[in-house]
Amino acid sequence: MRLVPATAALELRNVCKAYGQGDARSEVLHGLNLQVAPGEFVAIVGFSGSGKTTLINLLAGLTTADSGEVLKNGQPVTGPGPDRGIVFQSYSLMPWLSVRENVALAVDRVAQDKTAAERAAMVQRYVSMVGLTPAIDKKPAQLSGGMRQRVSVARALATDPDVLLLDEPLSALDALTRANLQDEIVRIWSEDQKTVVLITNDVDEALMVADRIIPLEIGPRAKLGPSFTVDIPRPRDRRAMNHDSRFQQLRAEITQHLLQLSQSHAASQGGQVVPLPVLTPRHGAERPEARRTPTLARLLGLRHAELAERIEAEAALPDMPAPGTERAPRSGDERFVEFSKLIKVYPTPKGPQTVVDGFDLKVRKGEFISVIGHSGCGKSTVLSMMAGLTDITDGVIILDGRQVTHAGPDRGLVFQAPSLVPWLSAFDNVMLGVAKVFPHASEAERRDTVAYYLNRVGLGSALHKHASELSNGMKQRVGIARAFALQPKMLLLDEPFGMLDSLTRWDLQEVLMEVWARSQVTAMMVTHDVDEAILLADRVVMMSNGPRAKIGKIMDVPLARPRTREALLAHPQYYALREELIGFLEDCGSQH
Repeated sequence: MRLVPATAALELRNVCKAYGQGDARSEVLHGLNLQVAPGEFVAIVGFSGSGKTTLINLLAGLTTADSGEVLKNGQPVTGPGPDRGIVFQSYSLMPWLSVRENVALAVDRVAQDKTAAERAAMVQRYVSMVGLTPAIDKKPAQLSGGMRQRVSVARALATDPDVLLLDEPLSALDALTRANLQDEIVRIWSEDQKTVVLITNDVDEALMVADRIIPLEIGPRAKLGPSFTVDIPRPRDRRAMNHDSRFQQLRAEITQHLLQLSQSHAASQGGQVVPLPVLTPRHGAERPEARRTPTLARLLGLRHAELAERIEAEAALPDMPAPGTERAPRSGDERFVEFSKLIKVYPTPKGPQTVVDGFDLKVRKGEFISVIGHSGCGKSTVLSMMAGLTDITDGVIILDGRQVTHAGPDRGLVFQAPSLVPWLSAFDNVMLGVAKVFPHASEAERRDTVAYYLNRVGLGSALHKHASELSNGMKQRVGIARAFALQPKMLLLDEPFGMLDSLTRWDLQEVLMEVWARSQVTAMMVTHDVDEAILLADRVVMMSNGPRAKIGKIMDVPLARPRTREALLAHPQYYALREELIGFLEDCGSQH
């Protein structure tokens, strides 16, 4: 660990920051103390809404503390300056300017005493530093998300700052682009020995790049937690680190700390679950025998749901196996879902392009499949064809003995964005689907079904909040509740947590596992997250790079259910499974 000298590059002394007035006043940060040494790389991890961005804005001078001191090199920070380069999650580029012109905005500000030729050379240097010379005259609209973020990094570096402040700069990028930019940032940091503070929600990212990792507790009145020293030699190779004992130890310690924060926060929120009523959907999905009798929630009314829950919890729901035990073998069709020689061709200005070329897979009833691969490999296209939302060019998909030719309620869908009606409540958004799929059920039965699933996903206290009032994580909970409430034959999830921070993803993965374990619905989920794929799936399907993508490899996940993240980290096979997926993705990435 680098020793912090008498004068730290950055320092917070008992900093507090609140927003709002009177009864609406909320103290976001309370009593923050932090010292960052010159040339040190510090990563701050925490939940969305915990105040991470407020912390960065304080260091940048974009906002002022209510009390305490914010110092740079021992002097008070009174406002923004070119000595601190900032890269935000959103690109904030001028869309009508080229890469060259966007970077020149920063160069022209700090190098006014230089000639036009000297400034042009500086622009060229910083664009080259982030590997964008071939695209120097392109506009942002012509660039990928990763390339746009490289422009943001180049622009931040162009002021020649001694401090880089990075506010989740890579969170919106795909896994391959994210890994490449992580390497780029570390290379720039190591060459120039700049002081870096990175805000991230990804523990693995922090371990790849940082000297120290500091969790930020969940607000309001958030404080910085214990500091974890990342004493792993550089350069850090992802494959090698995966089986490095120190990496595994640090990863487990930091993850456990964050999980404890999450669990404490969840416990403070409360919430109750009403029992599940009995409905028969139009598509005739089977129900566990225990659910065929009327429920007390329906007979007594929702006002007495708490009593009903206590009496009927065991009778109304399938038994859950004890932690660490294998789930009973599934009976039924080993080819409940079948993808046969599936091909998808899209027309393009340059001619037909084959995106998926011969996708073959058989899925058992009740099985959970994860599909993983780099952006553009056709994962979402396969899922969309299964959903009946995209036409099949060639081949066939069979679900429970019937060919899939169009969309239908026998497939429950959860997308990255849940597509809620903003002026309707969470309850009414779920009711839209339930009312259509269960037309012969009574109004009370339908209401009980909606309440049950919204309670199951932890929204018991937000049933009647409008969708526009919900956080992104809460909106996705509504989407999950809506999909399960339709009692589909198959659940399709297209990167359902891809737009959420990793810590909120952990929470919703737990929700998904708990609800899925009770329903045993056949499920297929597209993801780019290695840990998510292993945690949730019975098998992981790895797709080769597109175009003409197909299945490259299938990996069984022989881990007992129910699974928890803590147990997964401690499992002797976990890192071997993880390395197999990382190796496949890195090999595909090197061919990209």
